[in-house]
Amino acid sequence: MSERIFVASTNDGKRAEFAALLAEHGIELGPSVPYPDVEEDADDYLGNAALKAAALREELLRRGIAATLFADDSGLEIDALDGAPGIRSARYGGLELSWSQRRAQLLAALSAVPAERRTARFCCALLAIDEGGRRFEGFGTTRGSIAFAERGTAGFGYDPLFLPEGETRTFAEMSAAEKARSSHRARALRALVAAMRG
Repeated sequence: MSERIFVASTNDGKRAEFAALLAEHGIELGPSVPYPDVEEDADDYLGNAALKAAALREELLRRGIAATLFADDSGLEIDALDGAPGIRSARYGGLELSWSQRRAQLLAALSAVPAERRTARFCCALLAIDEGGRRFEGFGTTRGSIAFAERGTAGFGYDPLFLPEGETRTFAEMSAAEKARSSHRARALRALVAAMRG
């Protein structure tokens, strides 16, 4: 496996998180490469990751770059909402909403749900394609619950609402290193690197 890898993401928070996680494995995250927007209309996380990975690979090859790359798709599944927002987590409430508005909408949907029923899990699927076109997968899940209000300023997305199991702090109240010990994304990446180094 190349010791440099590209990721199909323009999310600065996610890229920074991946860069730190990859560094633990001695892998450098390549520079951001713009690629055509992909309609994430697959039936599951892995399918959406595959769509993004294919789009980035096509762009890299168009530029004459032969490199290993990967893409992710992740979501927050809340039991009291029958698994929503799930695969539509980044589009919950509409593409025009900010993340702050999405979190507010989620809290409103859970306003009458007591603490014991606010169980949830973060899920992440990663799909990598190496220079030769071989594909590798990695999955990760972190169980927890949804707080009654936003807490913390670190992280991104739904991090200010998510309390991982055994913790009294949300992901947004943790340092990047603390979050990496239990995050769905870190678990998925460890599985992906193990599969690729197989």
